[in-house]
Amino acid sequence: MPTAYNGVLFRSGGDPVLYLSNPPGIDRQTQRDSLDALRDLNTRRLGVVGDPEIAARVSSFEMAYRMQASAPELMDLASEPRHVLEMYGAEPGRPSFANNCLLARRLVEKGVRFVQLFHESWDQHGGLVRDLTKNCEDTDRPSAALVRDLKQRGLLDDTLVIWGGEFGRTPMVQGGNDGRDHHANCFSMWLAGGGVKPGLTLGRSDDFGFNATTDRVHVHDLHATILHLLGFDHTRLTYRFQGRDFRLTDVHGQVVDKLLA
Repeated sequence: MPTAYNGVLFRSGGDPVLYLSNPPGIDRQTQRDSLDALRDLNTRRLGVVGDPEIAARVSSFEMAYRMQASAPELMDLASEPRHVLEMYGAEPGRPSFANNCLLARRLVEKGVRFVQLFHESWDQHGGLVRDLTKNCEDTDRPSAALVRDLKQRGLLDDTLVIWGGEFGRTPMVQGGNDGRDHHANCFSMWLAGGGVKPGLTLGRSDDFGFNATTDRVHVHDLHATILHLLGFDHTRLTYRFQGRDFRLTDVHGQVVDKLLA
Protein backbone atom coordinates (compact mmCIF):
# COMPACT_ATOMS: atom_id res chain seq x y z
CA MET A 1 0.00 0.00 0.00
CA PRO A 2 1.19 3.58 -0.55
CA THR A 3 3.11 5.23 2.25
CA ALA A 4 0.11 7.51 2.89
CA TYR A 5 -1.13 4.60 5.04
CA ASN A 6 2.06 4.32 7.09
CA GLY A 7 1.94 5.00 10.79
CA VAL A 8 3.73 7.89 12.49
CA LEU A 9 6.60 6.81 14.73
CA PHE A 10 6.74 8.52 18.13
CA ARG A 11 10.22 8.96 19.59
CA SER A 12 11.18 8.47 23.25
CA GLY A 13 13.39 11.57 23.46
CA GLY A 14 13.42 15.12 22.08
CA ASP A 15 10.55 16.04 19.79
CA PRO A 16 8.03 13.13 19.82
CA VAL A 17 7.99 13.32 16.01
CA LEU A 18 10.99 14.28 13.89
CA TYR A 19 11.05 17.93 12.81
CA LEU A 20 8.01 18.75 14.94
CA SER A 21 9.53 22.10 15.91
CA ASN A 22 10.15 24.84 13.37
CA PRO A 23 13.75 25.97 12.93
CA PRO A 24 14.70 29.44 14.25
CA GLY A 25 13.25 32.24 12.14
CA ILE A 26 10.33 30.22 10.77
CA ASP A 27 6.90 31.04 12.19
CA ARG A 28 3.58 29.28 11.59
CA GLN A 29 2.47 31.58 8.78
CA THR A 30 5.76 31.21 6.88
CA GLN A 31 5.50 27.46 7.20
CA ARG A 32 1.86 27.50 6.05
CA ASP A 33 2.76 29.57 2.98
CA SER A 34 5.61 27.17 2.15
CA LEU A 35 3.35 24.12 2.47
CA ASP A 36 0.71 25.73 0.27
CA ALA A 37 3.29 26.35 -2.44
CA LEU A 38 4.63 22.77 -2.17
CA ARG A 39 1.09 21.39 -2.28
CA ASP A 40 0.31 23.28 -5.48
CA LEU A 41 3.51 22.13 -7.17
CA ASN A 42 3.04 18.50 -6.08
CA THR A 43 -0.61 18.52 -7.15
CA ARG A 44 0.37 19.72 -10.63
CA ARG A 45 3.00 16.99 -10.88
CA LEU A 46 0.52 14.38 -9.64
CA GLY A 47 -1.84 15.37 -12.45
CA VAL A 48 0.94 14.74 -14.98
CA VAL A 49 2.43 11.41 -13.79
CA GLY A 50 -0.27 9.99 -11.48
CA ASP A 51 2.29 8.66 -8.97
CA PRO A 52 0.45 7.82 -5.67
CA GLU A 53 3.65 8.56 -3.73
CA ILE A 54 3.23 12.24 -4.63
CA ALA A 55 -0.24 12.22 -3.04
CA ALA A 56 1.28 10.45 -0.02
CA ARG A 57 3.88 13.21 0.26
CA VAL A 58 1.21 15.93 0.23
CA SER A 59 -0.77 14.04 2.87
CA SER A 60 2.26 13.56 5.12
CA PHE A 61 3.18 17.26 4.95
CA GLU A 62 -0.34 18.25 6.00
CA MET A 63 -0.43 15.68 8.79
CA ALA A 64 2.91 16.94 10.12
CA TYR A 65 1.56 20.50 10.17
CA ARG A 66 -1.50 19.43 12.18
CA MET A 67 0.63 17.41 14.56
CA GLN A 68 2.77 20.43 15.39
CA ALA A 69 -0.24 21.94 17.13
CA SER A 70 -1.50 18.82 18.93
CA ALA A 71 1.43 16.46 19.60
CA PRO A 72 3.27 18.46 22.32
CA GLU A 73 0.16 18.65 24.52
CA LEU A 74 -0.70 15.03 23.76
CA MET A 75 2.73 13.82 24.91
CA ASP A 76 2.60 15.74 28.21
CA LEU A 77 1.89 12.85 30.58
CA ALA A 78 2.67 15.08 33.57
CA SER A 79 -0.81 16.57 33.17
CA GLU A 80 -2.35 13.22 34.18
CA PRO A 81 -3.63 12.87 37.79
CA ARG A 82 -1.31 11.07 40.20
CA HIS A 83 -3.70 8.14 40.70
CA VAL A 84 -3.76 7.49 36.93
CA LEU A 85 0.05 7.53 36.71
CA GLU A 86 0.22 5.09 39.62
CA MET A 87 -2.37 2.78 38.05
CA TYR A 88 -0.18 2.42 34.94
CA GLY A 89 3.15 2.62 36.77
CA ALA A 90 4.01 5.49 34.42
CA GLU A 91 6.71 8.08 35.09
CA PRO A 92 6.58 11.18 32.85
CA GLY A 93 9.88 11.82 31.12
CA ARG A 94 11.15 8.27 31.61
CA PRO A 95 10.54 6.03 28.54
CA SER A 96 8.67 2.84 29.40
CA PHE A 97 5.93 0.52 28.18
CA ALA A 98 3.76 1.95 30.96
CA ASN A 99 4.16 5.45 29.51
CA ASN A 100 3.28 4.07 26.07
CA CYS A 101 0.08 2.45 27.36
CA LEU A 102 -1.00 5.73 28.94
CA LEU A 103 -0.12 7.56 25.72
CA ALA A 104 -2.23 5.02 23.82
CA ARG A 105 -5.28 5.94 25.91
CA ARG A 106 -4.66 9.63 25.26
CA LEU A 107 -4.37 8.95 21.51
CA VAL A 108 -7.65 7.03 21.52
CA GLU A 109 -9.31 9.95 23.34
CA LYS A 110 -8.04 12.26 20.58
CA GLY A 111 -9.70 10.10 17.95
CA VAL A 112 -6.61 8.31 16.58
CA ARG A 113 -8.00 5.23 14.85
CA PHE A 114 -5.04 2.85 15.12
CA VAL A 115 -2.37 2.74 17.82
CA GLN A 116 0.42 0.16 17.92
CA LEU A 117 2.74 -0.38 20.89
CA PHE A 118 5.93 -2.43 20.92
CA HIS A 119 7.75 -4.17 23.74
CA GLU A 120 10.78 -6.02 22.43
CA SER A 121 13.29 -8.56 23.81
CA TRP A 122 11.04 -11.59 24.34
CA ASP A 123 13.42 -13.87 22.40
CA GLN A 124 14.66 -15.90 25.38
CA HIS A 125 16.85 -18.68 23.98
CA GLY A 126 18.57 -18.45 27.36
CA GLY A 127 17.99 -16.70 30.67
CA LEU A 128 14.25 -17.33 30.38
CA VAL A 129 13.29 -17.08 34.05
CA ARG A 130 15.12 -13.79 34.63
CA ASP A 131 14.15 -12.09 31.37
CA LEU A 132 10.55 -13.33 31.22
CA THR A 133 10.00 -12.17 34.80
CA LYS A 134 11.30 -8.72 33.87
CA ASN A 135 9.15 -8.53 30.72
CA CYS A 136 6.03 -9.49 32.63
CA GLU A 137 6.78 -6.88 35.29
CA ASP A 138 7.13 -4.26 32.54
CA THR A 139 3.93 -5.14 30.67
CA ASP A 140 1.29 -6.82 32.86
CA ARG A 141 0.38 -3.84 35.05
CA PRO A 142 0.19 -1.18 32.32
CA SER A 143 -1.66 -3.50 29.93
CA ALA A 144 -4.32 -4.19 32.55
CA ALA A 145 -4.45 -0.48 33.40
CA LEU A 146 -5.05 0.43 29.75
CA VAL A 147 -8.07 -1.87 29.51
CA ARG A 148 -9.41 -0.66 32.88
CA ASP A 149 -8.87 2.98 31.96
CA LEU A 150 -10.58 2.64 28.58
CA LYS A 151 -13.53 0.93 30.25
CA GLN A 152 -13.99 3.52 33.00
CA ARG A 153 -13.94 6.30 30.39
CA GLY A 154 -16.55 4.60 28.20
CA LEU A 155 -14.05 3.98 25.40
CA LEU A 156 -13.65 0.20 25.55
CA ASP A 157 -16.87 -0.70 23.72
CA ASP A 158 -15.58 1.12 20.63
CA THR A 159 -11.91 0.17 21.04
CA LEU A 160 -10.51 -3.26 20.20
CA VAL A 161 -7.39 -4.09 22.21
CA ILE A 162 -5.17 -6.87 20.82
CA TRP A 163 -2.20 -8.21 22.81
CA GLY A 164 0.14 -10.73 21.22
CA GLY A 165 3.34 -11.52 19.41
CA GLU A 166 4.59 -13.20 16.26
CA PHE A 167 4.96 -16.66 17.85
CA GLY A 168 5.37 -18.50 21.14
CA ARG A 169 8.18 -20.51 22.73
CA THR A 170 8.77 -24.25 22.65
CA PRO A 171 7.63 -26.28 25.67
CA MET A 172 11.02 -28.07 25.72
CA VAL A 173 14.28 -26.56 26.88
CA GLN A 174 16.83 -24.92 24.61
CA GLY A 175 20.08 -23.16 25.48
CA GLY A 176 21.23 -25.13 28.51
CA ASN A 177 18.46 -25.46 31.07
CA ASP A 178 16.89 -22.00 30.88
CA GLY A 179 15.78 -21.14 27.36
CA ARG A 180 13.21 -21.83 24.64
CA ASP A 181 13.18 -21.81 20.84
CA HIS A 182 10.66 -20.17 18.48
CA HIS A 183 7.33 -21.99 18.29
CA ALA A 184 4.41 -21.12 16.01
CA ASN A 185 2.29 -24.25 16.56
CA CYS A 186 0.66 -23.19 19.80
CA PHE A 187 0.64 -19.84 21.61
CA SER A 188 -1.85 -17.41 23.11
CA MET A 189 -3.14 -13.93 22.42
CA TRP A 190 -5.82 -11.91 24.18
CA LEU A 191 -8.39 -9.42 22.99
CA ALA A 192 -10.58 -6.99 24.90
CA GLY A 193 -13.40 -4.59 24.08
CA GLY A 194 -14.61 -3.79 20.58
CA GLY A 195 -17.30 -6.50 20.45
CA VAL A 196 -15.21 -9.36 21.91
CA LYS A 197 -16.94 -11.70 24.37
CA PRO A 198 -15.48 -11.00 27.83
CA GLY A 199 -14.27 -13.66 30.26
CA LEU A 200 -13.78 -16.31 27.57
CA THR A 201 -10.79 -18.64 27.13
CA LEU A 202 -10.95 -20.23 23.68
CA GLY A 203 -8.89 -23.27 22.71
CA ARG A 204 -6.77 -25.92 24.37
CA SER A 205 -3.40 -27.51 23.72
CA ASP A 206 -2.10 -31.03 24.14
CA ASP A 207 -0.60 -32.03 27.48
CA PHE A 208 2.81 -30.68 26.45
CA GLY A 209 1.64 -27.33 25.06
CA PHE A 210 3.18 -28.27 21.71
CA ASN A 211 0.10 -28.23 19.45
CA ALA A 212 -3.33 -26.62 19.66
CA THR A 213 -5.94 -29.38 19.78
CA THR A 214 -9.32 -27.70 20.39
CA ASP A 215 -10.79 -24.57 18.81
CA ARG A 216 -7.62 -23.80 16.88
CA VAL A 217 -7.45 -20.26 15.45
CA HIS A 218 -5.25 -19.82 12.38
CA VAL A 219 -3.69 -16.41 11.78
CA HIS A 220 -6.08 -15.91 8.83
CA ASP A 221 -9.01 -16.69 11.16
CA LEU A 222 -7.70 -14.12 13.62
CA HIS A 223 -7.39 -11.49 10.88
CA ALA A 224 -10.86 -12.33 9.53
CA THR A 225 -12.31 -11.90 13.03
CA ILE A 226 -10.49 -8.63 13.67
CA LEU A 227 -11.72 -7.22 10.36
CA HIS A 228 -15.26 -8.35 11.19
CA LEU A 229 -15.07 -6.53 14.53
CA LEU A 230 -13.91 -3.43 12.64
CA GLY A 231 -16.90 -3.69 10.33
CA PHE A 232 -15.24 -5.27 7.28
CA ASP A 233 -15.97 -8.45 5.32
CA HIS A 234 -12.51 -9.97 4.90
CA THR A 235 -13.57 -11.71 1.67
CA ARG A 236 -14.48 -8.38 0.04
CA LEU A 237 -11.83 -6.03 1.47
CA THR A 238 -9.10 -5.93 -1.19
CA TYR A 239 -6.33 -3.65 -2.35
CA ARG A 240 -5.09 -3.73 -5.94
CA PHE A 241 -1.32 -4.12 -6.19
CA GLN A 242 0.73 -5.13 -9.23
CA GLY A 243 -2.41 -6.09 -11.14
CA ARG A 244 -3.98 -8.26 -8.44
CA ASP A 245 -6.64 -7.62 -5.80
CA PHE A 246 -5.00 -8.66 -2.54
CA ARG A 247 -6.87 -9.72 0.61
CA LEU A 248 -5.34 -9.61 4.09
CA THR A 249 -6.53 -13.22 4.55
CA ASP A 250 -5.47 -14.26 1.02
CA VAL A 251 -7.84 -17.14 0.14
CA HIS A 252 -8.27 -18.43 3.70
CA GLY A 253 -9.82 -17.46 7.00
CA GLN A 254 -13.11 -17.81 8.87
CA VAL A 255 -14.62 -15.42 11.42
CA VAL A 256 -14.40 -17.07 14.86
CA ASP A 257 -17.99 -16.58 16.01
CA LYS A 258 -17.25 -17.93 19.51
CA LEU A 259 -15.14 -14.83 20.18
CA LEU A 260 -17.96 -12.40 19.39
CA ALA A 261 -20.11 -10.84 22.10
